[in-house]
Amino acid sequence: IFTKPSLGDTRQFLQDAGAMLCEAIKGAAQARLRRRPGTAPGPAFLKVPPKLSADAVMPAMVSRSMVETTEKVVAVGASTGGTEALRVFLEQMPLDAPGIVIVQHMPEQFTRSFANRLNEICRITVKEAQSGDTIIRGRALIAPGNQHMLVKRSGARYYVELQDAPLVNRHRPSVDVLFRSTACYAGKNSIGVLMTGMGDDGAKGLLEMKEAGAKTIAQNEQSCVVFGMPKEAIRLNAVSKVLPLEQIAAHVLSMTKT
Repeated sequence: IFTKPSLGDTRQFLQDAGAMLCEAIKGAAQARLRRRPGTAPGPAFLKVPPKLSADAVMPAMVSRSMVETTEKVVAVGASTGGTEALRVFLEQMPLDAPGIVIVQHMPEQFTRSFANRLNEICRITVKEAQSGDTIIRGRALIAPGNQHMLVKRSGARYYVELQDAPLVNRHRPSVDVLFRSTACYAGKNSIGVLMTGMGDDGAKGLLEMKEAGAKTIAQNEQSCVVFGMPKEAIRLNAVSKVLPLEQIAAHVLSMTKT
């Protein structure tokens, strides 16, 4: 007999997932540095993947002219510390919440179970995205590990497209790719949220969203595990509002009321 996990079990899973990701990153870093005494470092130790921009996936385009609608797309990016931040954010979303698309830097082996566990504790539906999924009210789509997720539009319908394109900012999925596509296809009908994370992925994309007419939010330093991505977005003047994690969901909802 299978039973629904308790809230405590699910929160523990999310904490454990975050811890495992941190350990995996540390282990990978140590493995790159470790070599046998007396041996010269081989090519593998010298090879660093190039840091490509979102141009590697889609060109920068001027936001398409569109009528502002009541249906909004909420695009969210997170990295280090994001598993817990996303739980806090999504748990506050009501059944009629606007459609949400999420990039969380995470290996492909983790994203489906992460989405499933969030689905168990949230009122809205949370699922790992598949290419062609429609962005609808009451549902959050999480980009699968190792695939970029782009927002597209067909008529009045917003949907997602997955691509096996090159790494952007050394990530796949990349927040910059999600945000650029959202700026292009949703423009002022979108809201961008950049949460805790190391590095700068998402900062330039958030600026593109703001320039396309979107409202943009960054998590504040005090509530971040790592104040990297939001800090860079603030530096670029890409952020309309800086908020503590606990206040982000309410602010998003206030901007999407009909």
